[in-house]
Amino acid sequence: MDRTEIQATVLAELTRIAPELDPDEVAPAKPLRDQVDLDSMDWLNFLVALHERLKVDIPESEYARLGTLDQIVDYVVRHGKQFRTIT
Repeated sequence: MDRTEIQATVLAELTRIAPELDPDEVAPAKPLRDQVDLDSMDWLNFLVALHERLKVDIPESEYARLGTLDQIVDYVVRHGKQFRTIT
C-alpha cells in the first residue's frame, strides 16, 4: 500500500466516524480536530479504527503527535511495514 492509498484509508475511516466531513476539503497539514467536530471519544474511536484497519500499533503515547492527516499518514508509513488492510 502506498502513501496515497494509506491517506485514502485514513480519510475513509475519518468519514465513517464523521460522515459530514468532505474528504476533499481536508487540509493535510492542519489539525484534524480543528477541521472536524470530534470529541475525545470520537478521536479515540478513529485511532482504534486505524489500528484495526491498517494493522499498525498506535500506542497512547503517540496520540498527541498524530494531529494532522500528514502526521497520521507519515506514522503509518514508518510503523506499518507489515500491515494489511481488511476490506
